[in-house]
Amino acid sequence: MPLRSSKLTPLVCTPLLVASAMVFAADYSLTVNKDRLVNAMNEPQNWLLMNGDYGSTRYSKLTQINRDTVKNLRMVWALALGGMQDVGQNGPENEVNPLIDNGFMYTSDGWGTVYKIDIRNPGRGSFVWTADPGVKHEGNAPRTRGIALWEDMVIANLPDGRVIAINRDNGDLVWDKKIAAKTEFGSQEKFLTAPLVAEGKVIIQNGAGDAGTRGWVAALDVKTGNELWRWYVVPKPGDPGSETWRDDHNAWKTGGGGIWQTGSYDPATKLYIVGTGNPYPIYDPQFRPGDNLYTNSAVALDVETGKLAWHFQYTPNDSWDFDEVGVHMLYDTTIDGVRRKVVGHYGRNGFFYSLDRTNGKFIKAEKYVNDLNWTKGIDPKTGRPVEYSPKFEVQLYNPEARALRGDGQKRTCPTWHGGVAHQPLAFNPVKNIAYGVGTEGCFTQNGAAVGVLSKDGGVDPKTSQPRKYSSDLYYGALTAFDAVNHKVIAKAVTDIEIRSGATDTAGGLVFTALQDGWVVAYNDETLEELWRFNVGTPLKGSPVTYAIGPKQFLAVQTSGRHLHPVNWDKLQNSSYLFVFALN
Repeated sequence: MPLRSSKLTPLVCTPLLVASAMVFAADYSLTVNKDRLVNAMNEPQNWLLMNGDYGSTRYSKLTQINRDTVKNLRMVWALALGGMQDVGQNGPENEVNPLIDNGFMYTSDGWGTVYKIDIRNPGRGSFVWTADPGVKHEGNAPRTRGIALWEDMVIANLPDGRVIAINRDNGDLVWDKKIAAKTEFGSQEKFLTAPLVAEGKVIIQNGAGDAGTRGWVAALDVKTGNELWRWYVVPKPGDPGSETWRDDHNAWKTGGGGIWQTGSYDPATKLYIVGTGNPYPIYDPQFRPGDNLYTNSAVALDVETGKLAWHFQYTPNDSWDFDEVGVHMLYDTTIDGVRRKVVGHYGRNGFFYSLDRTNGKFIKAEKYVNDLNWTKGIDPKTGRPVEYSPKFEVQLYNPEARALRGDGQKRTCPTWHGGVAHQPLAFNPVKNIAYGVGTEGCFTQNGAAVGVLSKDGGVDPKTSQPRKYSSDLYYGALTAFDAVNHKVIAKAVTDIEIRSGATDTAGGLVFTALQDGWVVAYNDETLEELWRFNVGTPLKGSPVTYAIGPKQFLAVQTSGRHLHPVNWDKLQNSSYLFVFALN
């Protein structure tokens, strides 16, 4: 059996399983090194990174499951996982998909338990080991958005603020570091993203911006877990960008900017490119006058030093929760006749953006949601909303859609959950189509002032005015966006918001999953629905595809649900892996 650790409880497994796992690792597993991660798209039989590759494109070159054959897709095996204990009404935030490396699958559940599964048998999956890190359920919430593979280790962020490395052959603990802590105001930092390993560094980030902490990105040494650098989204006084926080009560201390999705990595420039969250307090921009850098932004950090290389802010002085924590895809394409190195992003504010990934310069933007009224458009030169003025401490944008202090109910589109929030995206590099899944609709809110705790900083709930809000036109959508001509080419509407993600394949299919249990395949050009299967339990994890020998598979992991104003079914939460293949 694996050696026990005071902080990690490995799998209860038989000596035979451990021995066989070690033999299989020697015969079938290769070291997950830099070269393999850089070229992950060229290993379509595997799925080595949470978002598919360093560019976060979630594109697979597999073609066995295609438009002609997908009608024959059937479930071939399922496997129950743990992680549903003490989860509450929303269930665990298991917006996660498994990783696959040469016949073995690795995944985690909401409480941070990591699983290694032998998937070489086409008819069943078998546990090799299970590593339970012993996260206390009291005082923590179950949540995971994934893990990372590097050499002979599995790296995981935990709900209690730890980061751990596990030996992927036997499930033993390699190192265990407590990284996320409490702030001076008692708010707890949290991990809401999967780690990413680049240049021997584990990139992690604090996502608890909405809890009144400052978002940050940090790098750990992958061999030891020791912290190497940390960059804060909200700058302290005197740092570049601090002049955009123009209040007199240290709003920067609780300024938000949490990070909810793993960033992308450009090996050529060694830049880590990630989206940052909204400022805090969320809906009262007068509490924190100014542009509030570097919230609602794409930022590029030098992975060696943690220094900011460039930034682009989408919505300065936000008051709608239009954070830009969503995936920033990296690809090369031609725009306006010029070959560009692009960052492609489905903005939560309702626009699709193309940026130059070498310097962050704005290239182009176009609306992709059905309903949008908070601005009349994006300035084609600056990339700012057309109403933006650097002279304003509090931006006005469209006053009919922006509720400031003392205002009654005002209706804003898109909804506060945006068009696409943190859901994983996909990009087809042959067809130059970007796919986004999320929520369409509008919401209404009043202008509620947030109370100041003291001149030293902090929010005072006792003196804050109540915020009243409601939603309408609330539904889900899958959008196909032409990244060359910058226009929506197709949209598929769903009754329920999509909290999963998109995966595109060379077989002409784009897959997603719905909270009411459906796994769905669409024609990736027209978004005509070609196949669906209901697993009878909510889905927020993105589908992934892989191959064992000549046979292609599709896998999806279940989760809890996300309670929003829609008509809900009576499905029960579960923790399961479902795997599909052709007859």
